[in-house]
Amino acid sequence: MRTLARSHPHRARRLTAAAVSSVAAVALLVPTTASAAPAPAAQPAPESVSVVTKAPDSFLFQYTFNGHLKIGGGNFTVDGPVTLYVKLNNGTIMFRQTVIARTHPITPGGAIYVETTISSPCAPGNNGYARAFDRTTQTWSPRLPVPVCQRID
Repeated sequence: MRTLARSHPHRARRLTAAAVSSVAAVALLVPTTASAAPAPAAQPAPESVSVVTKAPDSFLFQYTFNGHLKIGGGNFTVDGPVTLYVKLNNGTIMFRQTVIARTHPITPGGAIYVETTISSPCAPGNNGYARAFDRTTQTWSPRLPVPVCQRID
């Protein structure tokens, strides 16, 4: 026995209503020839309107490559120096490197991709974090929790 697809008559009504309201909105925006009155002078924008001038916050992400922890990130200053730190939760620096942020076809803004000397993958649990400092804007990225492999002797 075959199941037949249901028809959706309400979908057609919804689409028709959306199309009619779109046409009405466009008609209101188009000036008519009957109103020959000059347009009023442009008014300054109210002070309650704010324009976003701040760049998006930088971000970091992690993955494993060549048996090492690799940190990538974006929205840094293009062609500017960025220092990447990987620290244990107690503040001990396990890795530090300064790189130049470059454009990347997928990652927005200035992108960094750093292969650390820290082994990966390791036991589950994030006992450290990565953070990057954009030297041009003097801003820190948010902390990225990461696992930092340590030898147990």
